[in-house]
Amino acid sequence: MKISTIDFGPQPLFLAPMEDVTDIGFRKLCKRFGADMMYTEFVSAEAIVRSIKSTLDKMKIDDDERPVGIQIYGRDVESMVEAAKIVEEVHPDIIDINFGCPVKKVAGKGAGAGMLKNIPMMLDITREVVKAVHTPVTVKTRLGWDLNNLIITDLAEQLQDCGIQALTIHGRTRSQMYTGEADWSLIGEVKKNPRIHIPIIGNGDVTTPEGARLAFERYGVDAIMIGRATFGRPWIFKEVKDYLQSAIHPDAPAPQPLTLDDKIDILEEQLRINVERIDEYRGILHTRRHLASSPIFKAIPNFRQTRIAMLRAETVADLTAILEECRTVLKAQQ
Repeated sequence: MKISTIDFGPQPLFLAPMEDVTDIGFRKLCKRFGADMMYTEFVSAEAIVRSIKSTLDKMKIDDDERPVGIQIYGRDVESMVEAAKIVEEVHPDIIDINFGCPVKKVAGKGAGAGMLKNIPMMLDITREVVKAVHTPVTVKTRLGWDLNNLIITDLAEQLQDCGIQALTIHGRTRSQMYTGEADWSLIGEVKKNPRIHIPIIGNGDVTTPEGARLAFERYGVDAIMIGRATFGRPWIFKEVKDYLQSAIHPDAPAPQPLTLDDKIDILEEQLRINVERIDEYRGILHTRRHLASSPIFKAIPNFRQTRIAMLRAETVADLTAILEECRTVLKAQQ
């Protein structure tokens, strides 16, 4: 599977761009465990143009994490074009346009998934951004605004005609937000359309290796983008890749799975990376939502109280102590 000249090989796995999640420390961990494409946190075109420091900081990338994309969102052609030119100076491998974010502060202002109610503007922005930069441009969007407006099959062709080099489709409407189940059938229809020649990347509810294999085999997508299932679980990429490879090469030696100790060590490493990269207070803020969401702690009795303690911890020592207590409890259950 290729986007422009970037060859990802077969069945690649992408890390979804997520605000306050896909910082550089987390991206590097996901890269280590097999993610084929990184994305920064999505950033506002208006904030880029105004040179807001916190936004520009989110655009910093490291050669060790390449290929990496920067995703931008906005609601008018002028700011999106100007922002794309500024982003290009950072030298990402891809510039992605966000037409999929459903949250009110984005979609409610006409940007992100809000563009699903203004298709002419969406196409104008896409066309002009493609013309304005030399970096490959891709798009991420949803099935439509609501279940009465499932427009993705036609929209995919229109976006392709604007010159994008790949399309990511989240299998929900904007109205669904993140509720219900993602509908991959329409993603599959787009992929099977003989007029579509760009890669189609599927996104939504891939939380297990079995689910990833099903998405590739049943719907024929070129790549899978994984989002919320990575919280507190950067090793999900290894789990998926090991499973996919085992299916392709059943006679090969079974890959070595990560142990409980390995996983808790990784979470503690994530904490250290973020504290060293920023400072103790903000580093903890960047990390504790991952810890509280990690599936490895579900077996802890009354984990809700432990989760609350994680979210309230204000020092590395306190948070590490909670993790070590979790390690002890979980190992005693093995």
